[in-house]
Amino acid sequence: MIFRKRLAAGLCALSATLAAGLFPAAAIADETQAESPKVELVLDVSGSMRATDIDGQSRMSAAKQAFNEVLDAVPDDVRLGIRTLGANYPGKSKTEGCKDTEQLYPVGQLDRTEAKTAVATLSPTGWTPIGPALQAAGKDLAGGDATRRIVLITDGEDTCAPLDPCAVARELAASGTSLVIDTLGLASSDKMREQLTCIAEATGGTYTSVSHKDQLADRTKQLIDRAADAPAVTPTAVDGSASCSTAPLIGAGVYSDREKFAEHRWYRLNVADGQELRASVSVGADRAVNNDYGVLLRAVTGDRELVRGSDADSGRTDVISAGLRYGFAEQDDADTPASHIVCLEVSNSFSAPASVKTTPGLPVELTVGLVSAPDDASDVASFGLGRGWILLAVLTVTGLLAGLLWGWLSRIRVAVWRTN
Repeated sequence: MIFRKRLAAGLCALSATLAAGLFPAAAIADETQAESPKVELVLDVSGSMRATDIDGQSRMSAAKQAFNEVLDAVPDDVRLGIRTLGANYPGKSKTEGCKDTEQLYPVGQLDRTEAKTAVATLSPTGWTPIGPALQAAGKDLAGGDATRRIVLITDGEDTCAPLDPCAVARELAASGTSLVIDTLGLASSDKMREQLTCIAEATGGTYTSVSHKDQLADRTKQLIDRAADAPAVTPTAVDGSASCSTAPLIGAGVYSDREKFAEHRWYRLNVADGQELRASVSVGADRAVNNDYGVLLRAVTGDRELVRGSDADSGRTDVISAGLRYGFAEQDDADTPASHIVCLEVSNSFSAPASVKTTPGLPVELTVGLVSAPDDASDVASFGLGRGWILLAVLTVTGLLAGLLWGWLSRIRVAVWRTN
């Protein structure tokens, strides 16, 4: 499975780079220094991890090798911990087996050698208490205002019912701890896939089926990097409207919303002469979706479209983003800058299989910046290309002239050859 990193518009929760780079810090309202993110890797060490179906080796061996790569790549500003489930109790008592979860490495500044040594001691042993492990992981990450992420790696469904791990995930999501759970499945079964998808969806996370060691390492590193790239500001919740006329009025900042499949949502803002609007939107595919989808961001004033940005894909990605920019030239004869009401329209072309829940809507993160426009702001806007149209025209003419010259030279060469 290929996962793309997107620039140009930034990423859904995934917008810190955009907010810091595309938009100057002064353009983002109430920006504060974020606390270092916390991540806990929750690894299944149950007896089924002995199965030898990942690149010709056991699931446990593949997980250990992947962890070595992951630990080498953890960003310095991420506080990382490791928790296991099913690592210690080999017996048949469900009561005891469902208590078998422990923190192998505490959440904090990472000592890579110490963490690798701890992982190397693991051996497939017992039950699969996913629910209890998630409860404990939530406590491991508690405290402070940092973003939190749990990455659950397992090869089977929970064996400790009636404690439903999906219900545990919903409780963690409702606790106000900004916690996301991503799930990675090392085996393929409908029941496991359904449970891991439910856990991820409950917290706005993602589920990924993994069948190779390199895929496990790459995906885990990507999720840790995503935690490290969390926004420096907490998005402000906003409820977009079905039309421009009734849309909520917003300013520069980062906003979160939910959008139904194939829905159009509108937001309004004031842009003065001499200002340039820069906006991006990221829509997260936080559940199973059909292939072939896209996202569109438009800036409209009155009945006129100013500029649009769009992106599309035909495979499974977690976030798809689009961005735009548009500047209003400053009027020399105006005593005070004129203000323009600009409406931003966010729409998507996601669809899902009939078995997938469509509520709540897909998570949306909208980033808006207002900066001083360049002196030639009127040249900025043509569908986000700036002077791209001029460059395109120059390249077209140059190519035409080069083609004509080459054709004439070829005819002369052929004529000379025939004469000789």
